[in-house]
Amino acid sequence: MYADGLSFLEEERDAWRPFEALLQLTDEELERPVKDAHGWSGRDLMGHLCVWVDWWLTIARELAVGPASPTFDKITAMGVNWDAEGDALNARYQAEWAALPMEEIRQRFSTLPGELRGYLTVVPETRWLKDSAHLRSLLGNTSEHYEEHLPDLRAILASAGR
Repeated sequence: MYADGLSFLEEERDAWRPFEALLQLTDEELERPVKDAHGWSGRDLMGHLCVWVDWWLTIARELAVGPASPTFDKITAMGVNWDAEGDALNARYQAEWAALPMEEIRQRFSTLPGELRGYLTVVPETRWLKDSAHLRSLLGNTSEHYEEHLPDLRAILASAGR
């Protein structure tokens, strides 16, 4: 799928870029639930995307120092029961992020994707790009995941008049 890691990193960066528009919204606009975004607020969307990027940041940190990732094993195990437990897990993460100050949400949203890209540059490509299970998970939690949430982003931005 990718000839080299840089190709993925550029694609992921391009896929993330539209979501950065959320940072231009006021705190009040980010707190407003939007019916056409499954009732999520901009804050909810920011947290949801960051949770999964953060999982992969931890995986990348582990893969940078060795070929195995206990965190990857955990995220894979979660996926086995996703249909039965995914909504509850997402709701738990949403509640955790709802408890954070908006400044922290903005800071994490601004930095986590870049940190992940940075770590991936030091992980041997054989441990992520050329490992089909790792790559599939990475895509599912980054660029493909972002694409799934583009309609939510558009609805949130439209509700703020952007």
